[in-house]
Amino acid sequence: MTEKSPQHGASKTTAVSRAELQKLLSEQRFLERYGFRVRSIAAGECVLAVPFQHTFERPGGIVSGLVFMGAADVAMWFAIKTLLGLDDGCVTAEMKTSFLSAARQQDFRCRARVLKLGKRLVYGVAECVSLDRKLLTHHTLTYIRPGAEAAG
Repeated sequence: MTEKSPQHGASKTTAVSRAELQKLLSEQRFLERYGFRVRSIAAGECVLAVPFQHTFERPGGIVSGLVFMGAADVAMWFAIKTLLGLDDGCVTAEMKTSFLSAARQQDFRCRARVLKLGKRLVYGVAECVSLDRKLLTHHTLTYIRPGAEAAG
């Protein structure tokens, strides 16, 4: 599939379409409550739209960190699928999250990007930003490619 890069405007070939990823997202019961939407994809990248929900408010009116971490994890999962396809079985091995600023009753975006696609491990970063582009969180992620040991 060819999708437009949100960053460069160039067309890049992806292993899946945005519609296929949105369908996959809608089929995952464990993600239903978040309301994530696939906003855009490019090869090795995915941007999710994350709607504000009162259900995820912490005391003091800020969005729970679980929402940011969930969005980063799903965005990276999908960024990997843009390279390896829907049948890829990569799973999260490690995630480090830095909370930089609070979101208060507002939607935000989460953009993930694959930095290195290795034989056994995939490394990437994700950032959540407010709609006015304020950096809220930064995440580093490592995914493992199950079955890669047998192939290598």
